[in-house]
Amino acid sequence: MKFFSGFCVDINKNFFKDYIEDKEFTVAGFSYGAQKAVDYVLNTQKRVDKLQLLSPAFFDYPQKIIDLNINAFKKDKNLYIKNFLTKAGLKWKVENGKWIINEENIQICECSEEDLYKLFTFNWEKVEQIKDVKIEIFLGEYDKIIALKKSYEFFKNFGDVYFIKKANHFLRS
Repeated sequence: MKFFSGFCVDINKNFFKDYIEDKEFTVAGFSYGAQKAVDYVLNTQKRVDKLQLLSPAFFDYPQKIIDLNINAFKKDKNLYIKNFLTKAGLKWKVENGKWIINEENIQICECSEEDLYKLFTFNWEKVEQIKDVKIEIFLGEYDKIIALKKSYEFFKNFGDVYFIKKANHFLRS
C-alpha cells in the first residue's frame, strides 16, 4: 500500500486503520496527500486497484482568499499551522519547543508556501482521467477545512462517498 499524508503533518497510515484498506494495490491519501495520491495514480506504471481519498483537500476559494492565506502563512508560519490544525480538529500545545499533539501518530513536518498554494489550487478534474480503479472518498460530517458540500457533489460522480458521522477533518469525533 502507498499512503500520502496531509499538509504540514506526517501521519502514519495506521491512524486511519478504520477506513483504509492496507493491501498491495491500494493507494490512499489524507487531505493534501489525497491530491498527491491522485497524481501518483495518474503517473505510475504500477498496478492500482483502489484509490482511497480521506478528507480530500477540495477547496472552492476565490484568489483573494487564497492570497490572504498565503500572506498569513508568510507572516507567521507557526501560527498559521496552529490555527489550521486547530480548525481541522487537533488539540496541541508547545512543550520545550516541540509540538505535542493529542494523537501520537501525528507529527508536524516541513511545509512551504508553495505547498499551501498547491493545496488550494489543485485541479480535481484530473480524477476523470482515472480509469479501472475503484475510488472511495471519506468525508467527516463536521469537517471545517474543506468545501464539504461541493466536495460531495463532485466526488459522488467518481466513486463511493462515505460520510463519517460527527467526524472532523481527521475523521475523528
